[in-house]
Amino acid sequence: MRRLLPLLALLLAACQSTPPPPAKPTPSPSSTAKIVRPDGSSCPDHPTPACTGAPRGVQLTKVQLNTENVAFKIVKPGTVLDGVHVPGHLLIHADDVTIRNSVIDGDVINSDGPRSFRFTIVDTTVGTTTKCEPLPAIGYDKYKATRVLVQGHSDGFRVSGDDVEIRDSYVKLCSNPGDHSDGIQAYNGGKGLLFHHNTVDQRAAKDITAPIFLVDEKSEDVVVTDNLVMGGTFSIQVRKAKGRQVVRGNKLVDKSWVYGPVDSECAKSEWSGNELVTIDENYRVTSIVGPLVCEGES
Repeated sequence: MRRLLPLLALLLAACQSTPPPPAKPTPSPSSTAKIVRPDGSSCPDHPTPACTGAPRGVQLTKVQLNTENVAFKIVKPGTVLDGVHVPGHLLIHADDVTIRNSVIDGDVINSDGPRSFRFTIVDTTVGTTTKCEPLPAIGYDKYKATRVLVQGHSDGFRVSGDDVEIRDSYVKLCSNPGDHSDGIQAYNGGKGLLFHHNTVDQRAAKDITAPIFLVDEKSEDVVVTDNLVMGGTFSIQVRKAKGRQVVRGNKLVDKSWVYGPVDSECAKSEWSGNELVTIDENYRVTSIVGPLVCEGES
């Protein structure tokens, strides 16, 4: 019995001691920011003005317009515009141009007659809030846009050729009387379009077609994934392209359309994981209303 007393005392002390604090839970994917920029700006889900466009605090250098006092034209291949303010349109007439951390008041266009030029645009604001430009904010082919903020434009992105990749960007559309506003439109499109993880808000525009309007017979291999869209006559219109038509993981704000949510080519499209949602004023998804079913051409 004397031998058991020390052991019983140890067991009693262990039971009366304070238990260790519970381990901190591992953050779920939904609580981890999907877009984080070097300046510290971030978005926890889909893009908003908080994590797109010219970074906060960036010092901009205004460039002198060199074309008819309305545009700045780039003619040297490999030009890099970093931290600039173009108080007009930007004309890209040379290959391998890069625009970053900048503000462009007008359009960004890469065509010169029948020729077009490859470029990249990232962390840049295109358009102002003081007027509504009728031409597309960014076009036409062979470009890559990442974390771009488009505002003050009736049309966001135009696709008229091959190799267009648009990611993590935010588009707030406007319209003028007689416009046919679109977030992204293919017109004489080409091969290899990726439109991934973007936000398109068309609710304030009145003369409209769709946030996603990809109905071009010359397009081939169209991929539309993980976007948040709202507004439009029919909000998501994807049809007529050759090759693959992928429409997957997109979220459409419920009852934000005029006629219907979808007018697409259902039998041909790889359609899956699309949902109707509600959002708050910061574009955070507040509820899943239900699946977004493909409707339109069989």
